[in-house]
Amino acid sequence: MNATIATSIFAVFMVATVGLGLLAVRGRRAGDAESSPKGALAEWSVGGRSLGTVLIWVLMAGEGYTSFSYLGAAGWGYNYGAPVLYVVAYMSCGYAVGYVVGPMLWAYARRHGLVGITDMVAHRYGRPWLGAAVAVMVTVFLLPYIQLQITGMGVVVSTISYGAISLNWAYFIGFAVTTGFVVVSGLRGSAWVSVLKDVLVIGTLAFLVVYVPLHYFDGYGDFLDRVVREKGDWLTLPGSGNSPYGQAWFATTTFLNALTVVIFPTTVAGYLGARSADGLRRNAVLLPAYNILLFVPMLLGMAALFVVPGLTGAGSNLALFKLVVDSLPAWVVGLVGVAAALSSIVPMAVFMLVIGTMWGRSVLSLLPALRAPARQKRASQTVVVVAGALALVMTYAAPNTLVRLSLISYEGMAQLLPMLLLGLVWRRLTLVGAVSGLVVGVAIVCGLVFTERDPVFGVNAGIVALAANLAVALAVSYAGPADRDTRPDGEVLARDPADEDLGDGPDEGVTPAPGGAPAAGRR
Repeated sequence: MNATIATSIFAVFMVATVGLGLLAVRGRRAGDAESSPKGALAEWSVGGRSLGTVLIWVLMAGEGYTSFSYLGAAGWGYNYGAPVLYVVAYMSCGYAVGYVVGPMLWAYARRHGLVGITDMVAHRYGRPWLGAAVAVMVTVFLLPYIQLQITGMGVVVSTISYGAISLNWAYFIGFAVTTGFVVVSGLRGSAWVSVLKDVLVIGTLAFLVVYVPLHYFDGYGDFLDRVVREKGDWLTLPGSGNSPYGQAWFATTTFLNALTVVIFPTTVAGYLGARSADGLRRNAVLLPAYNILLFVPMLLGMAALFVVPGLTGAGSNLALFKLVVDSLPAWVVGLVGVAAALSSIVPMAVFMLVIGTMWGRSVLSLLPALRAPARQKRASQTVVVVAGALALVMTYAAPNTLVRLSLISYEGMAQLLPMLLLGLVWRRLTLVGAVSGLVVGVAIVCGLVFTERDPVFGVNAGIVALAANLAVALAVSYAGPADRDTRPDGEVLARDPADEDLGDGPDEGVTPAPGGAPAAGRR
């Protein structure tokens, strides 16, 4: 009976999720989307650059609040304690960095009709093949995130169904629902679904943060007193047991991730979907408030230490759901499960969307037959399905392969910082310098992570690789000849007064070139 109630609630909300995705684009496909000079791809991939502050806020909050927040954050709280606070630290610092970087990337992309970081790289250095190469590299770093969201949703669905739905079927449900609505509705649909997700997340976590201490303890006083007396190691760095996550790791990881999150392709998709640069600045001010929610699963993970002791390995990720399933009625379990499932679906949708856009725009557009905007959109939608299906197959066949790759995802993405951000603000950075630094940085990250030397001397391996990356990029750029200026206007960051008030109409006179390359006649 409990399984029937919980799974019925889950099924209703999954149907509503697909319905919201369809509703989000009703009336838009035949209108501005197809007739705009930006083409159908921009409408699908960045919402026509017309999303307001509220939709951008819920979209970017949704992309940051993933199944990790329900499973991993509670699991880290259960296993280690204080080190999990790095998530709150880096996201809050990242929003501050995004206050500056977000509007800069938005203005540059809008001025030149670009729809992603691979477009920007190709445009900045005047090399379409570079955008394609970066797209392939970024796909390797993003696929693990799709697989992890599929896995997370599978665990949630199987748990809230009291085992009635197997993990394998739960994995497929997550893939099917996400692929179905993102192919049709794109970024706009993800933003609409984020609204539903946020209502459920805020409601369920607000309930749990009150219910758990009262139900299992004599309130917060008793709970926190027990933590201090019996689990004091969980409250200080490096945390409990033999945790390698000490103060140096915490500081370097916070710094590295705060810089990296602003160029993460899914974050940039949110930036480029905004209606205005001022909307992004307001968003950066408001987003840290969402981080308050992250404390709840961390706290509940520590509460589970006393209620369900002895969880080990992957089982610790179920710390929060053990508290829920064992004590709450089925309909509440269903609602909590839906909130957690949507916390997988929204970021998974944006990851898949970004991969599809990168390949349609930067890789497949190198083929003459796929350079038309409408064909780029269809190619991108096909890539979405293929990428999702690949992650699903790997979830079944070789889950550990992608899980190991996930270890280098953030640290690997960080190696794009000199090529992208430094390249936009410093015109002297050369193509050879940027590529040399990137190769060195990625090689060092892979070497340190796969030989299990992360952290290295207590420091995040990614920061070590980024330092080497930057040193090589600067040395090669200074030592070699300057690049010929292949950009269309030579003013990478020259401020165009019109950029602040472009509204949500089409960029008149800006026709994106295939693969993000400079348009003919504009060099």
